[in-house]
Amino acid sequence: MSPPSTGDATTSADMESSAAHDAITLALAKKESAEHLHGMPELYEEMRRRPLLVKAFKVDDPKAPPDDGENVKTVHFLRHGQGFHNLMADLAKAEGRDWVQYTHTPENPYIMPEILDAPLTQKGRNQARLIQPRIATLPNKPELVVLSPNCRAIQTGLIAFQELLPPTNSNVPFLAHEMVREENGVHTCDKRRPTSQAAAEFPQVDFSLIETEEDVIFRNDRRETKMEIGERIYKFMEWLADRPERHVAVSSHSGWLMTVFNGILECEESLKPWFQTGEMRSVKLVFTKQEE
Repeated sequence: MSPPSTGDATTSADMESSAAHDAITLALAKKESAEHLHGMPELYEEMRRRPLLVKAFKVDDPKAPPDDGENVKTVHFLRHGQGFHNLMADLAKAEGRDWVQYTHTPENPYIMPEILDAPLTQKGRNQARLIQPRIATLPNKPELVVLSPNCRAIQTGLIAFQELLPPTNSNVPFLAHEMVREENGVHTCDKRRPTSQAAAEFPQVDFSLIETEEDVIFRNDRRETKMEIGERIYKFMEWLADRPERHVAVSSHSGWLMTVFNGILECEESLKPWFQTGEMRSVKLVFTKQEE
């Protein structure tokens, strides 16, 4: 899969146009981002009491610590490109349908059985490709790419960070990690397929960290609480802090990323807004262990 041509302005412009967010998408994102803030203050206060504290800085922030600090990592957080579930929601909204999130009602497009573990649309693939030029210009390329095991996040990571894959590069592990999955439950699009199926479709990805064949996180009767997804993210931060890599990429989901920047990390307000599909934010994370 080739990156967008820098010599063909028309092709590049067409891709950017096809990847743009329309008014319906932005309005739906505004509504869903407000819903995801419920329970966030309580989670943030709880995380301040944990042994591991994590602070985030924009990479160009003059107050950011130097790269060579022992407890500093540069992390590129990427939301997957548009998935078919996002498209279904946009179409439902355009038709004037309204629904209550996380309910089993006919109006809710996210519970359609056809979008289980929803893949990317063509728009979503284009959004992922538009990340490639940014990766090409990074002074320090990711030494590790962490992927949610959901199809759309894996596809996005493989496209966006393509130059880190063989034959260009064979030393960067692409790891599927259960702890970076979307806030989970009720919505069929967030349920993952059996691990063996995903591993067969994506042989470039290491699934050894996924301990179960079936999805044991997803519950059909309720959504994860903010504290439950916060616990998953905290476990991921503990794991990340102990990894040797200093430059890391993470391909995940909107609700997960919203919780990372609003409920787990200490960071400035400009880092906290909702991630649009195909959006990447690069930050320096400082990991500090406090006495229990």
